[in-house]
Amino acid sequence: MKQLTKAEEEIMQVLWQLQKAAVKDILEELPEPKPAYNTVSTIVRILENKGFVDYEKQGKGHLYFPLVLKQDYSNASITNLVDNYFQGSFKSMVSFFVKKNDMDLKEMEAILKDINKTN
Repeated sequence: MKQLTKAEEEIMQVLWQLQKAAVKDILEELPEPKPAYNTVSTIVRILENKGFVDYEKQGKGHLYFPLVLKQDYSNASITNLVDNYFQGSFKSMVSFFVKKNDMDLKEMEAILKDINKTN
């Protein structure tokens, strides 16, 4: 799966949240300082060319919607992170984040409980 730029990912986050939106709707959801309408429109078209979004006609405009599920993109991004920075080892990645964030035993136990709940 193709990786998105930060701007593209920001637009996708809004589309995942709204499910279907015109450019003006996307623009309303973006934080200040808001980009220009034309900038958002261009990014949406790039996302369309990359296969992340499609549209349906509505009057004179378009309603855009995601073609890629947020979960699928998240999984691909994490796999890419692990492969590129941790030689494919999830254990190395977890170890790095535990050390980097100076986690204590209680936090580790809470994470393990959450993991066990989903399995």
